Amino acid sequence: QVQLVESGGGLVQAGGSLRLSCAASGRTASTYPTGWFRQAPGKEREFVAAITSSGWRKYYADSVKGRFTISRDNAKNTVYLQMNSLKPEDTAVYYCAAGGSKWSNNYYSSPALYDYWGQGTQVTVSS
Repeated sequence: QVQLVESGGGLVQAGGSLRLSCAASGRTASTYPTGWFRQAPGKEREFVAAITSSGWRKYYADSVKGRFTISRDNAKNTVYLQMNSLKPEDTAVYYCAAGGSKWSNNYYSSPALYDYWGQGTQVTVSS
């Protein structure tokens, strides 16, 4: 069992930056690949970024590539999402999730591949 808690959301102007954190509890939390997703009002939850348990491989949605960076500190059981050059269309609730048994380096962008989810943190980007 893994519990995830996101933090770091808030209100920022377009062009600004935020860093989200996802703190995991549980002895094996650092062994899970982890993803970030977001959901805007009236829209489906969409993939943002993912990172393997070791941190060696990282994956990004095209919409955030070059602006967002995912990283992890396994000693702290924490995964980060550094978001730069934020745009109003980045406004959403951001969720972190721990990958399940079907997660792989070829299949990582579907919410169905993740077993554990945090409660979400709101990010609002004003124009």
